[in-house]
Amino acid sequence: MQSGIFTISLDFELLWGIFDKVGTAYKPAYFSNTRAIIPRMLELFGQNKISVTWATVGMLFAENEEEWKSYSPEFLPSYRDKKLSAYEWAKVHGIRPEVHFAPELIREIINTPFQELGSHSFAHYYTLMRGQSPEQFRQDLQSTQRIAQEKFGVQLQSLVFPRNHVNELYLGICLEEGYEYVRGNPKNWYWQETQHESWSKKWFRSADCFFEMGGKTSYSIDEVRIFDHEPIILPASRILRPHAVGNPLFNQVRLRRILSEMEYAAKKREVYHLWWHPHNFGHSPEASFQELIQILDHFGELKSKYGMISMHMERLGEQVKQIMVPQTV
Repeated sequence: MQSGIFTISLDFELLWGIFDKVGTAYKPAYFSNTRAIIPRMLELFGQNKISVTWATVGMLFAENEEEWKSYSPEFLPSYRDKKLSAYEWAKVHGIRPEVHFAPELIREIINTPFQELGSHSFAHYYTLMRGQSPEQFRQDLQSTQRIAQEKFGVQLQSLVFPRNHVNELYLGICLEEGYEYVRGNPKNWYWQETQHESWSKKWFRSADCFFEMGGKTSYSIDEVRIFDHEPIILPASRILRPHAVGNPLFNQVRLRRILSEMEYAAKKREVYHLWWHPHNFGHSPEASFQELIQILDHFGELKSKYGMISMHMERLGEQVKQIMVPQTV
């Protein structure tokens, strides 16, 4: 019988992931803390044999601005709202290597056992925003594959859509460009159509960190469907939200909910897919790291007691292929 599966996927993006929200008003320590904590995360994952998918913005692969430009696609995203474009932002504000490039960290990911290097698009591409086109998205994915293969010798197979903007019309393009596995959103209504945010969606997502606002977060592997000409969608279960400074009760309840959901998945032999951004550790790196240790220690207990297995997205997708029959769209 199938064991429970613990999957972790990380959205590795540095400033490329939030430039349109913070502009130049970010604190440099936030990203220097992030860069410092990632090798420690990798060491912890390697020591504990934890498989993790690092869905990485392709621009981070570049060594410098010249290389970044050389790998950028010919057709850039033509969003109606130009502030969403990483290229427009860089044109106005310039490039800062400490927040825009990280090839040395990508090499550490590749060289750490049990890690999968995945994609978060090349330019933190928003597939549901007005003005951009399928061909622009295709070229974005091609740029990421090209820089990954030519610089690091890696063919990327797993993709996470930025801001969880899963555009179903673009799934065929993903598969055609080599991405066989895509992270999907939880099934609850407040995780759907994330491009259209509202106070109610945000409130329910926040409240769900403490109380069960929707259905269970884990799922049986046979609930995952395979469709012809599309990548396999691997739903997320929960985001590990940032540590709240000065609010120990908040942190205890939030962490307890994750540990409880992990245990439920282990007992029921289901998949529990946890995700976060490495920069979420930037404000409180030590406290955040201690929480991660607790999560991995708990997984170790579940592995011993229930046989729970650690799988990154690629391996989980391969597991799905072994037991599921493709469906006709």
